[in-house]
Amino acid sequence: MSNRIVVDPVTRIEGHLRIEAEIQDGKITDAYSSGTMVRGIERILQGRDPRDAWAFVGRVCGVCTTVHSLASCRSVEDALDIHIPPNAELVRNIMFCSQYMHDHVVHFYHLHAMDWVDVVNALQADPKKTSEIAQSISNWPNSSPGYFSDLQKRVTKFVESGQLGIFTNGYWGHPAYKLPPEINLIGLAHYLEALEWQKEIVKVHAIFGGKNPHPNYLVGGMACSINLDDTGAINAERLAHVGKLLADGKRFIEQVYIPDLLAIAPYYLDWGAIGGGLGNYLVYGDLPTNGYRDPASFKFPAGAILNKDLSTVHEVNMREDSEIQEFISRSWYEYAEGNDTGLHPWKGETNIKYTGPKPPYDFLDVEQKYSYLKTPRWKGNAMEVGPLARMLVGYASGREDFKEVVDSTLAKLGVPATALFSTLGRTAARGLESLLIAGWAQEFYESLLTNIRNGDTRMADTSKFNPERWESFAQGVGHMEAPRGALAHWCVIRDQKLENYQLVVPSTWNASPRDPEGKMSAYESSLIDTPVHDPEQPLEIIRTIHSFDPCLACAVHLYDEDGKQVSRARIL
Repeated sequence: MSNRIVVDPVTRIEGHLRIEAEIQDGKITDAYSSGTMVRGIERILQGRDPRDAWAFVGRVCGVCTTVHSLASCRSVEDALDIHIPPNAELVRNIMFCSQYMHDHVVHFYHLHAMDWVDVVNALQADPKKTSEIAQSISNWPNSSPGYFSDLQKRVTKFVESGQLGIFTNGYWGHPAYKLPPEINLIGLAHYLEALEWQKEIVKVHAIFGGKNPHPNYLVGGMACSINLDDTGAINAERLAHVGKLLADGKRFIEQVYIPDLLAIAPYYLDWGAIGGGLGNYLVYGDLPTNGYRDPASFKFPAGAILNKDLSTVHEVNMREDSEIQEFISRSWYEYAEGNDTGLHPWKGETNIKYTGPKPPYDFLDVEQKYSYLKTPRWKGNAMEVGPLARMLVGYASGREDFKEVVDSTLAKLGVPATALFSTLGRTAARGLESLLIAGWAQEFYESLLTNIRNGDTRMADTSKFNPERWESFAQGVGHMEAPRGALAHWCVIRDQKLENYQLVVPSTWNASPRDPEGKMSAYESSLIDTPVHDPEQPLEIIRTIHSFDPCLACAVHLYDEDGKQVSRARIL
């Protein structure tokens, strides 16, 4: 007998996501992903000055607080043939890296760790044994028996009072939790430490971009000036503080995040064969070291992998009409040429037309349109984007830095390379690229200091700030690797105004509904064959979906196959 589970909204994500899954004999046999919030910011941009677009699109998301603004600037710079100074590229790269360090640590500890770490079970830990384990895996100073004992006492008071505070509504005690109490206590301790650390690293954005979230950008470079002796500019003191923040971030990743990841993973090696999904991976590439127009210089190489074949990395052309297209056959939109047509983003349309059931409803009509997300395809293929895609493309491209961190991690865990294609692999990939990012941030910072010492303080190209110097028609594409995956903005400029603007974001690739041929996207595909111990506590669904890092918190509703609500469970 099949049983349909409705998880709506999925918690500990940004935005509104509904998952419906069919379960038979304890495993998921079918799944549907629905984005239930409409955005439509593309329509807001029509008719505006393209130089202002970055400020609008930055508000698409409050979690990736910089990525849309950067992609927008690159899109307009591409259209207008603007080349930014090296210092501006370096500052953008440093802000990129600090965003990654913040985002990945917050995801691991505050959005995803509680899918693996049982908070209540940590109360059974022996503080002395916990300290011994912590000191054996890391040099992090907060690891004494007294430190863990004090923390345990604080949490015990929460539990005994019947109030778990920030840990309320978890599935504590679920049999899918496998960590011993001591590892659970370490994870809990670092959850709380990460809350303190994360508010520091974002100061890099405040220094270079004036604020966080939504730091300032500028078409043509960056809106900050460099003068080592000026209190109103990026001076020596502020540069030194950036250096300290980046070094502290690197230390936290190396001494807390990665040791925790490697301590937890051995207890969940079975998840190295669960949640793999599509086996197709797409990366646009990012972090230029010789200008944005030289993809060969990118720290993150571009390319696509099909059918888990790491022997071939396919080239990706974002300008070619037939390569990237968005479909709406299962999405609440309409196209002028018909619902089964695929449109390249330069020709894209954002015409919202809701045809779903009137809320409240039991189930989606998945044979019709069932999501506000469009369905992007690369050469007709559904693709996964994100950390796992980036690590696989870097590895398959033969990059030694990628191969070193991947091979050494696989050896430590004693698992084959095929374990990468999984929920566990996706989670591990995020940590491994954090290691790379932390090192690259140091490189970019030292390069910036070297340029300044050599007398180069340029931060913007102002040669095309005057719209009278623009062609009457131009179009551009700006891409980047957001923490959650491949992100691109396409703009069309006519008579100095935006005629069309389209965003294809990582969650559109991963969370979109089926295409006209009925093919699943990454979320839906990854859930197939996932075991579910208890339909009333679908921890396993949350575990796999969180491995992609969607990022909100509310409630989960569960229904039986007849549409009757069988329980209402609030989760952390």
